[in-house]
Amino acid sequence: MTSVVPDQHAQLPVLAEVVRSGFTEGRHHGSLVVLDADGKVELALGDVTSPVFPRSSNKPMQAEAVLRAGVDLDGELLALAAASHSGETFHLDGVRRLLAAAGLPESALRTPADLPLDATESETWLAAGGVRKPILMNCSGKHAAMLWACVRNGWPTESYLDQDHPLQRLVLDVVRERSGESVDHVGVDGCGAPLMAISLTGLARVFRSYVTADPGTPARRVADAMRAHPEYVAGTRRPDTWLMRELPGTLSKMGAEAVQAVALPDGRALAFKIDDGASRALGPVLARTLRTMGVDAPVLDRIADAPLLGGGVRVGEIRAAF
Repeated sequence: MTSVVPDQHAQLPVLAEVVRSGFTEGRHHGSLVVLDADGKVELALGDVTSPVFPRSSNKPMQAEAVLRAGVDLDGELLALAAASHSGETFHLDGVRRLLAAAGLPESALRTPADLPLDATESETWLAAGGVRKPILMNCSGKHAAMLWACVRNGWPTESYLDQDHPLQRLVLDVVRERSGESVDHVGVDGCGAPLMAISLTGLARVFRSYVTADPGTPARRVADAMRAHPEYVAGTRRPDTWLMRELPGTLSKMGAEAVQAVALPDGRALAFKIDDGASRALGPVLARTLRTMGVDAPVLDRIADAPLLGGGVRVGEIRAAF
């Protein structure tokens, strides 16, 4: 007789439902944590203490490491160093400015060749006869800033993604310090950079630390740049941009595999992950979480809207289930 071992992930709570024509055809399980203004856990759903890969939600920490490495970076270019950009023209121009400051060509980027992350930009690029390029990859701003840090310190540029490179060791120090956790798992992110696993509670703690950091410190400079130039962090058609633009003082960054972290200007913070990696559930879960925290703003309706179509007509939605 074959025995079935229960999957602990299947026991995670349902954070979102897929409702088509009045029928619930699917569910997205996940874990979520909310910290109060003092940094204490106010709400915990699922497993918020086991390590996860934050994916691109870790980019503020990578940008802070670049500043700690001595790079003089501020404004929109610092925001771009913490970005998952959409591949819009101003993003690509910014990446080229970063590379020029480092005295390096585009060929120095070790991002994989890709198309713009934004669907509209990708369609426009392809219609014009464009092909996949490393600069189009959404992490190219981060990589260009990392290369500048290498040039600034005389570190090798060809191996800047190696886990034992001086810059990546500095990133690891920042991750440990900001999260207050050890890092027991290091993987490789989609862009090729080392990726350090921390818990969702640790990730929320990271974002809280950025908005509460003293003015002028590297952490606060990263947060201020991202909040002042949200379109460089994401793009003109992205929820992170909408949220930071319409809720002043808010810091927001999503990551692949349906990870999201947000800190409010009063120090409250949240982090969650949809277990199956379905990014379509991010908006509804984010909006519901912010509402449970007392946030009330029109932008939440926009972020929560996740329609399902049938024959080109709206017949349902993905909606939060907690």
